[in-house]
Amino acid sequence: MADKQISLPAKLINGGIAGLIGVTCVFPIDLAKTRLQNQQNGSRLYTSMSDCLIKTIRSEGYFGMYRGAAVNLTLVTPEKAIKLAANDFFRFHLSKDGQKLTLFREMLAGCGAGTCQVIVTTPMEMLKIQLQDAGRIAVVKSPPVTSVCVVSIAAQRKLMPQAVSPGGPVEVKSPTAMQITRDLLRQKGIAGLYKGLGATLLRDVPFSIIYFPLFANLNNLGKKGAEGPAPFYVSFISGCVAGSTAAVAVNPVDVIKTRLQSLTRGSQEDTYSGVTDCIRKILHNEGPAAFLKGAYCRALVIAPLFGIAQVVYFLGMGEFILSFLPKRSD
Repeated sequence: MADKQISLPAKLINGGIAGLIGVTCVFPIDLAKTRLQNQQNGSRLYTSMSDCLIKTIRSEGYFGMYRGAAVNLTLVTPEKAIKLAANDFFRFHLSKDGQKLTLFREMLAGCGAGTCQVIVTTPMEMLKIQLQDAGRIAVVKSPPVTSVCVVSIAAQRKLMPQAVSPGGPVEVKSPTAMQITRDLLRQKGIAGLYKGLGATLLRDVPFSIIYFPLFANLNNLGKKGAEGPAPFYVSFISGCVAGSTAAVAVNPVDVIKTRLQSLTRGSQEDTYSGVTDCIRKILHNEGPAAFLKGAYCRALVIAPLFGIAQVVYFLGMGEFILSFLPKRSD
């Protein structure tokens, strides 16, 4: 009997739909994660995720929580499509006559998926981080308001409406994603969009090595029989558990990646020349705990994101859509 073939177009459609739905649901938490990871000891504005979201709404309005969402929604479709489809592709070709994959082969398939996705992930996150962190940078760069200040707060708002205290309105005049892209391409070429590629690989490859085997094994535990997919709620829970576990495990590298990809900083904030320099400065100036910044935010982002993704994926929406297309006769 011939091996069961996988439909790559259907897998790509499933991954794309899953990414769009998931990102729309969890983007504000992702914004909080970026801002928490980027703030350093000398420019601490937020004490927690809830504090960050409250201050963001107060200073930038409700839609401030979705700053950078357009970039994410545009590129998450190919990113998630590549990630999920590549994992299926590698699992299919690593299996022997349809037999269950060994743990090592599952991890190898995850490694391949994580490596493939960085083609889209790196420029997507490079642009998203600049837009997400614009509100924090506007406040960090604003002049401090003290009791001995001669100019009144009202006068400061007239002079610098884009830079007032975190509790008041902030008019964030950040460039658009297209402007950032054009500037990077003009100044540094395609390499500008791929700044932080090494750190992205160090994050996404281990993430996929942990996530995909863990999800597959948890999902298999929920199957009622040897054949057929697990119920949708089992896929959702398995995706949430596997996603949050992998997210927390690689959070230290995510902090490094976020810092390296941030182009604008406050005057008191460190700059980094590479992964090693970033690790050294964070350890020296902020201590080991800094590598866990935003860990619970990242877990809250990844858990529902991959839970939703796996449900959409296993519902086979791509196969359903393709079923309406006319079949080519040989």
